[in-house]
Amino acid sequence: MAVIQPLRRDPEPLPPTPLHLRAVDDLRFIRATMERAASFTAISGRGLFAIGITALVAAALAAGLDRSTGWLVIWLGEAALAFGIAAATVAFKARAAGVPLLAGPGRRLALSFAPPMLVGGVLTVALVRADQLALVPGVWLLVYGTAVVTGGAFSVRTLPVMGSTFIVLGGLAAFTPVEWADAWLALGFGGLHLGFGAWIARKHGG
Repeated sequence: MAVIQPLRRDPEPLPPTPLHLRAVDDLRFIRATMERAASFTAISGRGLFAIGITALVAAALAAGLDRSTGWLVIWLGEAALAFGIAAATVAFKARAAGVPLLAGPGRRLALSFAPPMLVGGVLTVALVRADQLALVPGVWLLVYGTAVVTGGAFSVRTLPVMGSTFIVLGGLAAFTPVEWADAWLALGFGGLHLGFGAWIARKHGG
């Protein structure tokens, strides 16, 4: 005796997505794509974190020194080390992500970052020649913050925020006692790099 199979009903088709919702989704996708294409996303949070550690070490070494040649050599050595760490970690992250370093947003970031740093170098030489080393920490924080803000306009949104905090610290350092200078440098180049570096590493893939 043949078994009668129950009739199967095809599932009812889902209602089509309203046109205005599809348009909104398409616009969001296009905007996200354009933002990624217009920003350099290979800034290394881990690299910034490492720079923060080396800056704290430099601050500890320089803390017991007067504003003298030895103090300046320690911080200039830290600046050179920080540049090397930043260059290596950014290059590694860019290569891993397939992001060009010297084209598009990466080139615009570098061209925007470099002029304030060049100005900072000139001001440092002028202050050293004028025997005004007490003013150097505030100038460094202000100039670096400006460079990060201008360069960060072509990178992740966290960078301009970080640069703005450096500018605030530099302004405070310029109007506080000279004895606080190393503390401001430690807080800025050490603490801010540690905090923002950890945030970028977590939110932007390393």
